[in-house]
Parts: sequence; C-alpha cells; structure tokens
Amino acid sequence: MSFLAVEDLVVRHGLLQAVRGVTFGVERGETLALVGANGAGKTTLLRAIAGAHQPAAGRVLLGDADLTNVPSHKRVGMGIALVPEGRKLFVRMSVEENLLLGRTAGRPGDWSVDKVLEMFPNLKPRRHAKTGHLSGGEQQATAIGRALMSNPDVLLLDEVSLGLSPAIVERVYDALQGLIASGTTIILVEQDLSRALSVSDKVICMLEGRIALAADSKSVSRDDVTKAYFGLHRQKAEPA
Repeated sequence: MSFLAVEDLVVRHGLLQAVRGVTFGVERGETLALVGANGAGKTTLLRAIAGAHQPAAGRVLLGDADLTNVPSHKRVGMGIALVPEGRKLFVRMSVEENLLLGRTAGRPGDWSVDKVLEMFPNLKPRRHAKTGHLSGGEQQATAIGRALMSNPDVLLLDEVSLGLSPAIVERVYDALQGLIASGTTIILVEQDLSRALSVSDKVICMLEGRIALAADSKSVSRDDVTKAYFGLHRQKAEPA
C-alpha cells in the first residue's frame, strides 16, 4: 500500500462533480506534480486530501489510517499540511505570529521559527512585519513556513508560483529542493509544466475532474503531458 493513497475519490461542489473517481498513490519521500487547466479539479483534490472539502465518495488513506471522515485540523496533527492557493495568511499578524499559528494544530518535530527563517532568509528582516505588508514572494515563503511548522509528513502545495516574478519563483523552488532532498512527501499543483516535471518523481495531468495521464516524470515527454492537458491524449499512461 502507498504511503498516501487516494481511492475512487469523488468530490462535488453542489451539483458540479469536480473530482470524478480519482485513484493514485504516493510513496514516502516522493514528489507528485498535479497539472491541468483551470477547473480541472486540482485544487479541489488537494482540499479533499487536506480535509477542507468532504468527498461524496471514495477514501483518503495515510499509511493504515483512513482519513476520509477525519476533520482537517486533526489531519494536520496526523501529518498533512496544506499551503492553499492565495496563501490565506492573517495579514494583521506578523510573520512570526503566522508561523507560530502553524504549530498549534501540528505535532512535535524539528521545525521552528528559526529553522523556517534559515530556509527562507528573505524573511529574517521581516520577522516582525505584518504579513499584509510583505511582497508576494515573502508571503508565499511565510505560507510554506507556516505549514512546515506543523511538522508534516505530507506537504500539499497549491499553485506555489502563482503571481510571482520569475526571480522569486526561483528562490522559492531553491528552498523547496531542500525539502525534497530531506524526504518530505510533496504533492505540488503547478502551472509551469517544465518546472513541475523537473522537480517531481511522478506527474498526474487532470482533465475535467479525471486523471487524463499518470506517469513517471522522467519517462514521460512534455508533448504527452501537453496532449493530456488539452484532452488530445485519451490513452492513460501506467498509473503512478
């Protein structure tokens, strides 16, 4: 059994079926890239894994534990942390205060405010600044740091480079390489296909709520993923 497993997951927004029978697994220490057009179901899938959106059917498993009916704050304590699209920081609180909030529902571990600031040195001079006054890159670093403060086994990153300049994206991904090397299990939603393939072990392309393609990142071509992205590749690769 995979370290994190999603089985036949169905998630709805009212009458809209946003995720349709999705199944995949991620092993401990792997990085999985989720790609697909806007509206493909990527964010809804991440939110369902994190417990922020209750599925209509299917299961989410972490090791031997069935998380399907476990509320989101308890999933944090079990080792799953989400960095949401748009960051969702408390903008009237400082960087340090936002980071400390990440520890409240988490569990004991190595991550501390000082360790996050070592990973994101651009935050050191901004430690006591309100996050509403930060640049986009500083806000993203704070959001990732807040998730790390819960000491997760699985880190869910939704659109980590959205709205950031290329230089800032490079800085954020340099920091993420350290996480990947440390063995953190990561599921990454990313619009930049080249970057997604370069940092991941596996890639899943979603189309209209379903998996259009699932493959090892090193063995699949950019052209194959692009065809799946636009619905031109109806033949699935081997399940990731």
